[in-house]
Amino acid sequence: MIDVGSINEIPLGKTKRVELDQGQRVLICNVNGELFAVDDHCTHEDSSLYLGCLKGEVIHCSLHGGQFNVKTGAAVAEPAEGKLKTYRLTLKDQRIYLDLDT
Repeated sequence: MIDVGSINEIPLGKTKRVELDQGQRVLICNVNGELFAVDDHCTHEDSSLYLGCLKGEVIHCSLHGGQFNVKTGAAVAEPAEGKLKTYRLTLKDQRIYLDLDT
């Protein structure tokens, strides 16, 4: 488990990008007080989803408008292709822990 910050760092409806070893980036999303983690890389083009906006449980890619459900990772609007990898998060003492093995 990797400590990726405080729950207070991600307001409702906002995201936080976490950079890990070897250039891997994960996007933490606050959907109505529930946190979800997905790859921060659009499956359509090489674009960071962090640059897009989160509306409800859907993240919109700023490059071509693809959309993904952050709860499931599923592509929900073209030109998004394929599913985003999702990760399990654990909360403990106001800290967010990311499990990369899920």
